[in-house]
Amino acid sequence: MPRIFLALLALLLVAQMAAAADAYWVYFGGYTGGKAGGKGVMVATMDVKTGQLTKPVLAAEVGSPSFLAIAPNGQTLYAVGEGGGGKDGGPVYAFRIDPATGLLTKLNQLTSGGSGPCHVATDKAGRFAVVSNYGGGSFAVFSLNDDGSLMARTAFVQHEGKSVNPGNQEGPHAHCGAFDETGAFVFVADLGTDKVMIYRLDRATGGVAPHTTPFVAMPPGTGPRHFQIDPLNRRFFVCGEINSTVNVVTLDLAGGKTAVAQTLSTLPKPTPGNSTAECLVHPSGKFVYVSNRGHNSIAAFKNADGQLTAVGHATAGIKTPRNFNIDPSGRWMLVASHDGDNVAVFSLGDDGLPKPTGVTVATPAPVCVKFLAK
Repeated sequence: MPRIFLALLALLLVAQMAAAADAYWVYFGGYTGGKAGGKGVMVATMDVKTGQLTKPVLAAEVGSPSFLAIAPNGQTLYAVGEGGGGKDGGPVYAFRIDPATGLLTKLNQLTSGGSGPCHVATDKAGRFAVVSNYGGGSFAVFSLNDDGSLMARTAFVQHEGKSVNPGNQEGPHAHCGAFDETGAFVFVADLGTDKVMIYRLDRATGGVAPHTTPFVAMPPGTGPRHFQIDPLNRRFFVCGEINSTVNVVTLDLAGGKTAVAQTLSTLPKPTPGNSTAECLVHPSGKFVYVSNRGHNSIAAFKNADGQLTAVGHATAGIKTPRNFNIDPSGRWMLVASHDGDNVAVFSLGDDGLPKPTGVTVATPAPVCVKFLAK
């Protein structure tokens, strides 16, 4: 299929999503207990025209649902219970979404196989989910039932190795997993080994095997944390938690030439104690964003066919940003300030720099933001 056709198709899909909804359910994952008093997954309503958010309410009571994923059909929400451990790993939950209220009903739960599950994502078809275990340095693949519930853990891989930073690279720490656009491959960023692992997925069995090129080696001391694959499957963007960088990785699964093509700092100047948390591509593909914890900012970069240039930083009211997200229209960015106990709304214009709107809602220790069209 010609590349120009794929590009037009991707833009058309973005336009359709933007036109399809005037309002969204917005789900917030975070940590429970502690001073903030969180109890589980929170949900609010967002007006796409104004960027206004309603006061979040409890959608489902569950222990430390730090990261969320929503099924492609919008009927199921998945969450990891990061505080969980145990012999067979931490909990992974599936919830049915009530389209009228946005509230969640638990379908079932399974275990992640390793300690400290911190991230969950589904494939485009809604048939599989991948869960990363930070504490255990492992990941698991789950098959999904037609009703969205978790069917079975079909694969489990324990990573090995370490890298140059003695603080948090003494061993493997899987932090983020995702399927490529075709659903034939699973990528897992391992902060502890400075590698983004690449696996082939057997869609008949849910099993995985290392790809011919089994990993992308990141610069030593990067600490790859989160990444996003572009819609055309040509490259992905990954943030370095330890060295405060954004990295462009060319993606050539057939030719085996996947490699780091560019590395830029996410900071305007050195900031001791800073670490990045999230890396996100604008729905238009024109901009890439990374959150800085320590500098307390969102770094913005212009994306010209995989070549990044710094645009600037958004800082207003941000305190230890973790995950953030952009609504499908591309107009609004919601930033979860973990230590600020709030989520703030920023507007996005043609220059790509997030601008504060003054809209902020209180929610306990937020970590993750997910949109669902109402």
